[in-house]
Amino acid sequence: MGKFTEYKLPLKSMPAGTHNFEYHLGKTFFANMESEDIHDADLTVSLTVDHKADLYEMNFSVEGTVTLICDRCLDDLEFPIDTTYAINVKYGDDYNDDSDDLLVIPESDNYLNVAYMIYDTVALAIPIKHVHPMGKCNRQMSQMLKKHRAHDPSDEDAELQDRLIDEMDSMDDSASEAPTDPRWDGLKKLTENNNSED
Repeated sequence: MGKFTEYKLPLKSMPAGTHNFEYHLGKTFFANMESEDIHDADLTVSLTVDHKADLYEMNFSVEGTVTLICDRCLDDLEFPIDTTYAINVKYGDDYNDDSDDLLVIPESDNYLNVAYMIYDTVALAIPIKHVHPMGKCNRQMSQMLKKHRAHDPSDEDAELQDRLIDEMDSMDDSASEAPTDPRWDGLKKLTENNNSED
């Protein structure tokens, strides 16, 4: 049994009408695809095939999360996926994928394996740059990166980014140590005293 056997659709024997298929994609699927970017996944793929005469209208819907590696701090980064893809498939003399919305497959093919269509749909939903939101990167790695990065005095973006990272990191620390309003402290003492008397 091949790695992607479960993704083979029996188009030739598929009766006219609407057919629904569902797949779950995990770490193994992307390891078998030899994906360098996606290290883990929890995705649900819903595929609807509407067979009309000699045309198969295929609609993919993919939802869930993939685990990437953050380009900045190298920690795991969970990225949400919510995307769709539609393509029409029909039989012809030779294989032809020149069109974005029509795939022609040879009459000799009884099956169509949709594994690569699914993979491409997920891969295209992932941005080129994988980074945590500002202030969410691994602090130790961010500090080491800043320390060892060669600074170009003319690179204002790098300087601005360093300042923003420092500010976000200090905001996280100061939020837990922020002084409280003394008026609220007095009210808290009153409620604590009432609770202790009960």
